[in-house]
Amino acid sequence: MNITVEQFETISLYVCVGGLILYMFYIMYRLAKDSKAGKMGTIAIFGTLGFGVIGFVVKEILTVVLDI
Repeated sequence: MNITVEQFETISLYVCVGGLILYMFYIMYRLAKDSKAGKMGTIAIFGTLGFGVIGFVVKEILTVVLDI
């Protein structure tokens, strides 16, 4: 099985960034839990800190949909 550099980079991007996103959500969860933020505080933490993750996901979806 031969894999090109471009294929390796694409797979690595999705796997590594996906893992980073999951880790970031874990950090946000722990931050909300340890600070006893409550329901509204947890929503605020996930809302504000999750915007970067949402931006990355939306960019990837738009790239596929618009075929750029």
